[in-house]
Amino acid sequence: MRKQITLLLLALSTLVWSQKEYPLIPKPTYVAFNDDFFTVDTTISIVAPLEMDAEAGALINEIRSRKKAIYITNKSTIVDGSIVVQIEPKMAAEAYEIEINPKVIYLKASDYSGVQYGFQTLTQLLLNVPKNQLQFPCGQIKDVPKFKWRGMHLDVSRHFFPKEALFKYIDYLAAYKLNTFHWHLTDDQGWRIPIKKYPNLTAVGAWRKGSMLGHYNDQKFDSEPYGGAYTEADIREIVAYASIHHITIVPEIEMPGHARAALAAYPQYSCTGGPFEVAKEWGVLEDVFCPKEETFAFLQDVLAEVMDLFPGQYIHIGGDECPKTRWKACLNCQKRIKDLNLKDEHELQSYFIQRIEKFVNAKGKKIIGWDEILEGGLAPNAAVMSWRGTEGGIAAAQQRHPVVMTPGSHCYFDHYQGEPKNEPLAIGGYTPLEKVYSYQPIPTELTADEAQFIFGAQANVWTEYIPTFEQVEYMIFPRMTALSEVLWGTAQPKQYTNFFNRVIQHFPDWESKKINFSKAVFEVTSEVMPNPGGEQGVLYVLKSNQNPTKIHYTLDGSQPTTQSPTFSNALMIKQSQMVKAAYFDEGQQKSKVCDQLFTIHKATSCLVSLQNQPDSRYGAGGGFALVNGVKGNVQKFGRDWLGFWEKDIVALLDLGSKKPITHLNLGTLESPSSWIYYPKEVTFEISTDGIHFQTLQSFSQKEIREAKGAIDWKGKKVKARFIKIKAINNGIIQEGFPGSGNGSWLFADEIIVE
Repeated sequence: MRKQITLLLLALSTLVWSQKEYPLIPKPTYVAFNDDFFTVDTTISIVAPLEMDAEAGALINEIRSRKKAIYITNKSTIVDGSIVVQIEPKMAAEAYEIEINPKVIYLKASDYSGVQYGFQTLTQLLLNVPKNQLQFPCGQIKDVPKFKWRGMHLDVSRHFFPKEALFKYIDYLAAYKLNTFHWHLTDDQGWRIPIKKYPNLTAVGAWRKGSMLGHYNDQKFDSEPYGGAYTEADIREIVAYASIHHITIVPEIEMPGHARAALAAYPQYSCTGGPFEVAKEWGVLEDVFCPKEETFAFLQDVLAEVMDLFPGQYIHIGGDECPKTRWKACLNCQKRIKDLNLKDEHELQSYFIQRIEKFVNAKGKKIIGWDEILEGGLAPNAAVMSWRGTEGGIAAAQQRHPVVMTPGSHCYFDHYQGEPKNEPLAIGGYTPLEKVYSYQPIPTELTADEAQFIFGAQANVWTEYIPTFEQVEYMIFPRMTALSEVLWGTAQPKQYTNFFNRVIQHFPDWESKKINFSKAVFEVTSEVMPNPGGEQGVLYVLKSNQNPTKIHYTLDGSQPTTQSPTFSNALMIKQSQMVKAAYFDEGQQKSKVCDQLFTIHKATSCLVSLQNQPDSRYGAGGGFALVNGVKGNVQKFGRDWLGFWEKDIVALLDLGSKKPITHLNLGTLESPSSWIYYPKEVTFEISTDGIHFQTLQSFSQKEIREAKGAIDWKGKKVKARFIKIKAINNGIIQEGFPGSGNGSWLFADEIIVE
């Protein structure tokens, strides 16, 4: 028997070795390696029909860093030690195939972008090869992307990054086979692109007198002048650099909203005439472009110069978050609504977008805009970026319009990726690497025919809280690699560990290149689950992407050490306490401390029924999240909170039996920059039979705001089995507030019963 086990272990070890996972990201559609290697002693040549310096650039640099000689030739005779490149137009777009034998590497591709992807794959195969060696595993790779739009966005308006930083950004996209760079060039806080006919756009509009300090909710400012702009030569150089790396740049020129910087330079294109200053504050501002003839002439002049600089098919025109306050009070706007027989200001915005689209189409280009351009009627040839969830993308695809998915739940890389206390200040949210990797770009609501209009997806990097390019790097690495595999079409969320084991093999390479990447993936994470026994309390599971048996924890709030208990099974939490945990290896603490404060009360783990379900983006745990003993972190509303979009919260708690109650508490959240507002009203009700309810107390929005979201009832002892909490959504956001004209988010965390 012992001999059989030994033979089995040997067989398993051989199997593991033969199925070794090389650090390929995105994972190719087909990979098969054997035990042989293509080895280079001194010199390697690239035999190609044309120069391939750009496509093979990363590989050439890697080979030279290993003190090996490499050159490109178009000779027809193939010799040992060569990489032979062949263009095969009959292959699918962007596809490539690699065959490696001990003497020659054959790279066949449909086009030069496919050639580049093949060379990138070869470069990644060298990641774990010692620097004094140069060898590739023998075998075969066949690869082709699923989505045609594989993008990354970067906002340079809130914070400006010089062209050298943009070259790096393009390099990063190219390294992971992304092919679209959405360049957000204008907004309220700065105009970064030169327009010859309107020089004040950069002379005035590129500079603000200060910036926000801390979070938007703090409403603090400095008085340091801030700004910057690119020259025309810069733009052309960046576009050319992207082109040789087979990346299309999509410029964004915001309209009709997010226009304060432009109006500071040319106030005559507003409704009021100004004067204006380039905005110091983040968020959504009420001064927007006025849809009069002079404004259209101005914007057409601007777009004509923009289109001359960018050869790509699409021009992004924004179209999001346009308050209608000025339009409602503007005689010109109201006359145009009447003259055009429009229903309201939303249809006026649709008219605005369609006017711009006709001009752009006449120049041989197409427009793309955020999903607000659906409101009032979608322009005939427009493409839509769906950012407020998936609804906009679904609607556009059903209308047979091209769609790029970029929902805030999975694709906003300005959100936290680890515990906020361990992270640089961010706008909020919680989007760790594993969540990005789980994203499915095609909504299940679409038919197979409609799904063809989902061109792909992209991640957005908004920079209100990202002042340096080093922090840009921190926010995109490693999350960008997960997105690249999702968009290549080979991500397998149920096999996240496989992806994790591949991506961490890239970390030493990033360190050698001095890329400032996040190591939040090494943090100890956790999950709270209901107590299966039905008693008060919860189960608490500690997790690590590494070896979970090396997690040490404490239950008394003290710092964990190697002498602390080792996590093995779910912890039963039956009383209010602080749990702290950290990952240790070889006697050293390797992660930051994960801490979780539990508040255990009479309703912990009780049955909860919800009349309205939370939004899928912020619905983890469902009703249990309201009674799991965990208070929400005000900065991280993507995990411990339930989020309801344009819906009320009506929650019914069943305590199982009649119990004395003297205290009820509900936590709510307000973060205007994220469209999250306190409820209009909250009511606490109790019942002994679940049919007849007695109101204990109602709270107004003013009272809730004064209490900073903590809704608290204390009174004489009453007995109840059922507790009903009604929280009324704020509704349509008022003019003058971020997100005005849109629906509100309502967030709640724990319902505490004492």
